[in-house]
Amino acid sequence: MRIDLRPLLTTRPVLRVLYWFIRLYLGTIRLKVENEKQWMDVVEGGGRVLLCTWHQQFFSAIRYFRKYRKWHPALMISKSKDGEMIAGVAQRTGWNPVRGSSSNNGKEALADMVQSLKKNGLAAHILDGPRGPAGKIKAGVIRLALDSDAVIVPFHVEAENAWYFHSWDRFMAPKPFSRVILRYGNCISVQGIETDEQFEESRLSMEKTMLPFLVTPADLEEIRLKEAAATIS
Repeated sequence: MRIDLRPLLTTRPVLRVLYWFIRLYLGTIRLKVENEKQWMDVVEGGGRVLLCTWHQQFFSAIRYFRKYRKWHPALMISKSKDGEMIAGVAQRTGWNPVRGSSSNNGKEALADMVQSLKKNGLAAHILDGPRGPAGKIKAGVIRLALDSDAVIVPFHVEAENAWYFHSWDRFMAPKPFSRVILRYGNCISVQGIETDEQFEESRLSMEKTMLPFLVTPADLEEIRLKEAAATIS
């Protein structure tokens, strides 16, 4: 008989421990942040910014993203049990979890995200989450930016040494004391889109921009072979 421990993991005491464990764990990495000022100037000047990345790579940014808590930024998180844990950590980091996904309460969650982004100027979105497929950008990021009159700022994370889980997204966790780069892209405006064709072109363009930063199973196999060769030599 298999026991589901996820209800226990979403209790307040456990979430508090999980939050501090993540903070302490990520405190060991040597993080370098690049190209942050460009989009922060937009928010501080009264504009709106939607940060986005692959589901694979958001973990490394959790501790650093506490820096943005003064804006009470929103983040859409699924209503699953796993989402409950993520929401608990996000809330303790100073973020506003909006519960929903494309398959559950999506329309209402998107409306709440738009309202929060218009009010506070900053939000974040997972491009291919919560269930993938990996590397496929969902339409929600374009719709959210359009409805809130926000620019999109994609970011990605590169880790010198990392573990990759056997999950649909090959979830990445940097190894302790690893060098990690959090790199923001330039601001992308999607305003002016009027047709379904223009909408799809914008989605595909962003997908093309972000795909090179996604670590795929083929990439992991290449890394494994290089490590094996180095061990032999």
